[in-house]
Amino acid sequence: MAKEIDRVRARSAWATVKESPVITAIAVAPIVVVFGLVWWLIGGWAAFLLLVVLGAGAVFGSKLLR
Repeated sequence: MAKEIDRVRARSAWATVKESPVITAIAVAPIVVVFGLVWWLIGGWAAFLLLVVLGAGAVFGSKLLR
């Protein structure tokens, strides 16, 4: 049952992206700006490391909140 709910959420998210890419761009813009700023100030490796750490934090944080 839990996998079906995840599939429904994934399909609805994908449908939102397909119907309105502007909403997706607005949602992703702050992440891109911070990534670019870190890249410009510190360098590519630091920006990549920040991206990996924040991504892992988002994944594990969402699992802990369930």
